[in-house]
Amino acid sequence: MSMTKLFSPGPVMVKDSVRHALLHYDICHRSREFEEMFVDTQKKICRLFGADETYDSVIVSGSGTSSNETVLSSLFKEGEAVMLVRNGMFGERLLEIITKYNIPLVDCPFPWAAYPDLNTVDKMMAEHPEVTVVAMVFHETCTGMINPVGEVGSLCQKHGKRLFVDCVSAAGGQEIDVVNNHIDICTSVGGKCVGAFPGSAYICAKRSLLESLTGDQCRNVYLSLYKHYQSAVTSHQTPNTPNVNLFWPLNTALTEILENETLQGRIARYQCCAGIIRKGLEELGCRLLLSEHMSNTVTSVFLPDGIDAQTFLDEMESRGYTFYIGKGEYAKQGMIQVANMGEIYEQDCLNMLETFALVLAKMKT
Repeated sequence: MSMTKLFSPGPVMVKDSVRHALLHYDICHRSREFEEMFVDTQKKICRLFGADETYDSVIVSGSGTSSNETVLSSLFKEGEAVMLVRNGMFGERLLEIITKYNIPLVDCPFPWAAYPDLNTVDKMMAEHPEVTVVAMVFHETCTGMINPVGEVGSLCQKHGKRLFVDCVSAAGGQEIDVVNNHIDICTSVGGKCVGAFPGSAYICAKRSLLESLTGDQCRNVYLSLYKHYQSAVTSHQTPNTPNVNLFWPLNTALTEILENETLQGRIARYQCCAGIIRKGLEELGCRLLLSEHMSNTVTSVFLPDGIDAQTFLDEMESRGYTFYIGKGEYAKQGMIQVANMGEIYEQDCLNMLETFALVLAKMKT
């Protein structure tokens, strides 16, 4: 059996309890047992986001992108526009979805790895009354940057806009408080910081927003947020056949966070591991992309001069460690990404750094 350590931002290594949940006996998604588990998972999703009784959640079978597409294809009525605050690849993925559905757009772009300027965001909100929703990414994984969600949420309150946040790489790894950050709707997926498997996405939203939806305004059949919410409310089910076997691991992973390790404990572990990784990489002569606004789970780092990134990744993988190559132009600059999501602990990071040093030394000779 492969013992490769996944220091990559999804998929992640999972707890044995989560893996064993895949072996749950077969059940029908129209059964009472499924409905009870579905409702329990909904409640745990809301707790993950710090939601109160004014929020509800739904579960979508698909990747994190499927939950984002569900939201963006469902929120807008005729004449309503979205303002997109973006500064990386996953902001650009939201842009791709918005463009595909011909949603009127007010674009607010910043360079990759540049922290969004709040004065610019404030000014653009004020200038565009047609904007009903502001969209942004919480953790821009392509750089490892945490964006100013709380501040943008306050601006949305000021200007009477709703806030949609892609929390795909943030939920379970960052402090997310949908109430205090004025987040109206957000998304994530099991196969990242939560420590479940890919393919189990979910949405947490204000109940008033969900109840305001109509079937006609949703522009996708399978990814209709109206259908998902109505099915959840009326029958505690999904509108189409879901990936039933992935619901159990998602529920188990959420239980592990909320009841055993605790969300604060999970975040503290991630912060500790990220600190070990960053200190170790800098001591090995690597340069970090960011010096502030860094996430708890992704470190973007430039290898020393003369080290080919792809060759280095291949060498590390042959020794049991998987990383990501940098996105876009960063790949050409020798940048890689080292993540510490899922079942990674302090000793794993120290062991990885030892191998990292050995491979660097080998490639320098």
